[in-house]
Amino acid sequence: MRKWASSTAAVALLAVSSPAWANEDVIKLTSDPNNWAIQSGDYAGHRYSKLDQINTDNVGQLKVAWTFSTGVLRGHEGGPLVIGDVMYVHTAFPNIVYALNLADDQKIIWKYVPKQDPSVIPVMCCDTVNRGVQYAEGKIFLHQADTSLVALDAKTGKELWKVVDGDPKKGETGTGAPIVVKDKVLIGISGAEFGVRCHLTAYDINTGKKVWRAYSMGPDSDILVDPEKTMSLGKPVGKDSSLKTWNGDQWKIGGGSTWGYMSYDPELNLVYYGTGNPSTWNAAQRAGPGGKPIDQKWSMTYFARDVDTGIAKWAYQMTPFDEWDYDGINENIQAELMIKGEKRKTLTHFDRNGFAYTIDRVTGEPLVAEKYDPIVNWATGIDLDKSSPNYGRPIRVKKYSTFANGTDFNTKGICPAALGTKDQQPASYSELTGLFYVPTNHVCMDYEPFKVSYTAGQPYVGATLSMFPGPDKPERMGNFIAWDGANGKIVWSDPEQFSVWSGALTTAGGVAFYGTLEGYFKAVDQKTGKELFKFKTPSGIIGNAMTYMHDGKQYVAVLSGVGGWAGIGLAAGLTNPTDGLGAVGGYSGLSEYTNLGGSLTVFSLP
Repeated sequence: MRKWASSTAAVALLAVSSPAWANEDVIKLTSDPNNWAIQSGDYAGHRYSKLDQINTDNVGQLKVAWTFSTGVLRGHEGGPLVIGDVMYVHTAFPNIVYALNLADDQKIIWKYVPKQDPSVIPVMCCDTVNRGVQYAEGKIFLHQADTSLVALDAKTGKELWKVVDGDPKKGETGTGAPIVVKDKVLIGISGAEFGVRCHLTAYDINTGKKVWRAYSMGPDSDILVDPEKTMSLGKPVGKDSSLKTWNGDQWKIGGGSTWGYMSYDPELNLVYYGTGNPSTWNAAQRAGPGGKPIDQKWSMTYFARDVDTGIAKWAYQMTPFDEWDYDGINENIQAELMIKGEKRKTLTHFDRNGFAYTIDRVTGEPLVAEKYDPIVNWATGIDLDKSSPNYGRPIRVKKYSTFANGTDFNTKGICPAALGTKDQQPASYSELTGLFYVPTNHVCMDYEPFKVSYTAGQPYVGATLSMFPGPDKPERMGNFIAWDGANGKIVWSDPEQFSVWSGALTTAGGVAFYGTLEGYFKAVDQKTGKELFKFKTPSGIIGNAMTYMHDGKQYVAVLSGVGGWAGIGLAAGLTNPTDGLGAVGGYSGLSEYTNLGGSLTVFSLP
């Protein structure tokens, strides 16, 4: 108790000394639709632009305005930023950053090339991706593969400060995009497949000094929860809420990666993010006393944290005692939705487990939870009856339980596959229609757990996977859908041959943009899903569409560069079907349609 009391006092002191407003520079820049000043478009994560020069009537006339080669192969996730006359472009490892002058034929103003040990590459779970840089107060923030967080002078590219957030020798890597809130820059960490105990950390934007760190599991003082005030499903989490749900000291290698996109509510002063899978993937090795399932909190969890102190206001665990690697890291999108006749402040989260959750972002109460791909079969639904002992938990189907079927048993036909009905590719919320536009995977798997021993810096997976298209539509592996978050229903669905691994963009022009793994950049009507435009870019697209205005003209842009988990076979030259954590076989046909190469393609009207 004394340790907890000292921790509480420390964070209370931080709260007094911190400014009581959101970062004004980020607010100002993101409120101007001419810019694209944050990876998610705004703090709410809408990925929506008020620009409407390009619209449903003329989007079919789009032409390539200019292109830029990044000079880097492998998967290019995330997207560029535009602040005034300057575009900032990042790459996959070695995480080069370019500043381009939009007012002078895209001339390279500066180029930052980090010095990183290539030994980090083998411990990057699912390709050498990076999900983007962040801008605030004249600085560019880059989270490198080797976990270094770097602040660069946005005008010169000069390194202002640098801190190391983790240790790649233990399997800790940096792939996520930072977010700047108030005087802090927040970053998470990857490494659950190596038995890392992951965390979210806040650093001072001016000095790089660590302000607070919240682990995904462990003692209350480490995970920054208040046993009496941090809530879960309407009740206090209680003392040792995490420790009680692990077998012995397994929490010390517990996983819970934190590399997904984050959002922030300035009014509530809460940052929202998800945690990933518990280590290992063999659930039998994580069983509790008597070999029974045990929740392993707080992996697979959505957290709402006070930005000043790091203390969690609430936590909601989507998939307790995960048996399928259904990471909970996917982005959360803020909105105000009418739920059963009442307007609620909500988060909508498209989880890897195949369920789309609409959550009250003030209390953490799940309001809606429905399948966003009908083939999801590991659970029949989510119990939302507050009087039920299983409130908030999935209703599992024993046939697809890899734990119940046992170690060395190959459980077949689980839907979705481990990469989920949606992985990192962020959805968009259109303020025009009130609908969410979601890039999805239509993929199932066979899953065979095996016993694995932990060694620092070595893979700690413990399962062999095979992935394949859903049985109902074996000719396709993805959909781009419009989703009604208030009622939990698919409004329309456009099928795609491969998973849609690209982040969506919606605009006031009534258009939704996204890319495909084969490399097509597409525009569809938000109301109907009708395809209005497509163009084949040089490589498969796993980057996120964005838009900006320059000299009175609207542009739409996307990074291409095939890779990521879905494209890991092509990106890394893997051929064994079960390599790439099971993805290589499922996506083997991708090499017939595209090839490696990082490039930016920018479109405009003639």
